[in-house]
Amino acid sequence: MAGLAVNVDHVATLREARGATYPEPVAAAIAAETAGADGIVVHLRGDRRHIQERDVRLLRKIVQTKLILEMAATSEMLGIAMDIKPDSVSLVPETKEEISTEGGLDLITHESHIRETVLTLKNAGIDVCIFIDPSLDQIKIAHKIDADMIEIHTGSFCDAKTNAGKQKEFLKIVDAAKIGTKLRLEVNAGHGIGYNSVKAFKGLDEISEFSIGHSIVARSILTGMEQAVRDMKQLICEL
Repeated sequence: MAGLAVNVDHVATLREARGATYPEPVAAAIAAETAGADGIVVHLRGDRRHIQERDVRLLRKIVQTKLILEMAATSEMLGIAMDIKPDSVSLVPETKEEISTEGGLDLITHESHIRETVLTLKNAGIDVCIFIDPSLDQIKIAHKIDADMIEIHTGSFCDAKTNAGKQKEFLKIVDAAKIGTKLRLEVNAGHGIGYNSVKAFKGLDEISEFSIGHSIVARSILTGMEQAVRDMKQLICEL
């Protein structure tokens, strides 16, 4: 059965919108783990729009499952990761203009730089995942530069407006998951997945873990974090 890594970024988004000290993403992470989450994800962005370095340091002390740090491959973030030592790092693209991550990391353009970042992290004992679009070329490079995992960007599938569009994008995900598995990469999936769209992954056993944040945090406003995580875990158990 695939695991569930819960992203608590948007708990911090709500906190930062008011400039308050609450809600507390650390408390949300504890509730998520209590409900059965297999990992906690946070994205420490260069602009610090939601998660702060303080949050990551507290989570490193408190998380009992595994802490996954999403970050851009910058010298600043590499230094923070080397100091905090999350269980794994997920390398993602990042621009100031985006509302949320808009696509996968372009390994064709940035292969040399990402290779160096992967090597540095792995030498420090940190597993490395690369967030990429469902593209054969990107997956081959991820394997070539010795990444441990890939996370397939599922946003195009989740955001497609027509059934035909969804089917087209989902087939790309299926192919990517199978190719990644053949290359002995752990294959995860994330971005935009909700309580309805996750059902499409039934039978796609190549997916090791789903990284889901916004839909869980949104539901938690009405049901509480523990119930929102349990609901998603149950759907994943049924895949």
